[in-house]
Amino acid sequence: MRRAAIAGTALALCVTGCMMGPNYHRPETPTPKAYLYQPKETVQPTDTDWWKGLGDPVLDQLIQEALSNNKDLMIATANVEQAAAVLTQTRSPLFPQVSYGANGTRIGFSSSLTEQVPVNVTNPTNYYSVLAGATWQIDLWGRIRRLSQAAQADLFATEDARRGVILTLITQLTTSYVQLRALDDELVIAERTLGVYDAQLKLTRDKFEFGQVSQMNVAQVESQYETVAAKIPQLRNQIVLTEMSIGVLLGRNPGDIPRGKSLQDLTPMTVPAGVPSELLERRPDILQAEEQLVAATAQIGAAKALYFPAISLTGQYGTGSTQLHNLFETSTRMWHYTGDLTGPIFTGGSITAQVKQAKAQQQAALANYQRVIENAFADVDQSLSTREQLLAQVAAQELLVKALTEYSEFARLQFDAGYVPYSTVLQAEQELFPQELNLDQARGELLASLVSIYRAMGGAWVAGSPSGASSAH
Repeated sequence: MRRAAIAGTALALCVTGCMMGPNYHRPETPTPKAYLYQPKETVQPTDTDWWKGLGDPVLDQLIQEALSNNKDLMIATANVEQAAAVLTQTRSPLFPQVSYGANGTRIGFSSSLTEQVPVNVTNPTNYYSVLAGATWQIDLWGRIRRLSQAAQADLFATEDARRGVILTLITQLTTSYVQLRALDDELVIAERTLGVYDAQLKLTRDKFEFGQVSQMNVAQVESQYETVAAKIPQLRNQIVLTEMSIGVLLGRNPGDIPRGKSLQDLTPMTVPAGVPSELLERRPDILQAEEQLVAATAQIGAAKALYFPAISLTGQYGTGSTQLHNLFETSTRMWHYTGDLTGPIFTGGSITAQVKQAKAQQQAALANYQRVIENAFADVDQSLSTREQLLAQVAAQELLVKALTEYSEFARLQFDAGYVPYSTVLQAEQELFPQELNLDQARGELLASLVSIYRAMGGAWVAGSPSGASSAH
């Protein structure tokens, strides 16, 4: 655990003393024993990159590119570096602050003041000094240590925010890629259907020329053709928009996005197993909210420590001389040490207000932590429920498309044999085309729902992934 690995560093380096304010303890959080829609077939999370379960090397390459070039991730990484620097700066007063200084002065007196200058002092005269100093603020009441705890928690929260950006980035990219492949398949269906309708329209026009069908039959086929033709530009526009959104995630300018496997060939991932309590150690947003609560708790102690005096020690040691050549001789050495103690007597309620403010912030952080946990439980159950509904929808849609395909084939055979009018064929095909599109969309949504489940469960079991999202917390 990262907190256990770092805890005590400041304590070992400062004067032993009490620390004001409460110590952090994880609040009691009621968790359900199981998810409402936990599927029977699950897989235990393993130390692998979960998105590779789809089995598409092109998607893997796109994710690698996004992890290297995405601007949101770059911002999150810079925020972590900034928080680490703040922690170092906050801890620094626990150590003696050592400094040095050198000074050279030349003083001259006017002729009217010459008689007042001692005879052993030259006019003008030089004075040189070299001093080394040290200042140490004794953290007797733990204010610096509490501020360091808060800064450390802020650093961890920033790291968790970065992990959240990584998880969101991978989820959005994977979902967008699945949507892109679904749109590609829909375009193929539309273009194939348009080709069939085009052939039918030519045949119907030829039949009309020979008086075998009426003008109404020609108009029916034309309306069917134009309906599909109007759908194709819509799909192409959706493909372009999806490619542009993927380009933003990749951190590149708009352009073509490479394709790998088709939607049909992508391997459905197995649902990861888990219990609700594991989310407390897995989801980046929960971990971030907890670290914010840790920081807010530590700020209470830092505010309370303002009631007590601050103690600091200061010392200087060096040499001073009017001659540069004998500046470092023993006879020119000088030193002084001081101790300062300052404390409040009357502040007009300022310290009390700071303590109340810190307590209010801690209560707000606690409520936010509990809210994030509740939302996380609901998020997982919703994702699992969506998958269950989509499984049923895809199964029903596959049967519907199969039935409509058979209906269309039988209608055409009976029309060719002269048993039914052509309107029967048109009706069958008009029903088949949108349902084929609906089936393709449902399959894409089903794959996207699996991605949502991995996101909802945190995805933080991946260690050593290109995201660097370690579960050590």
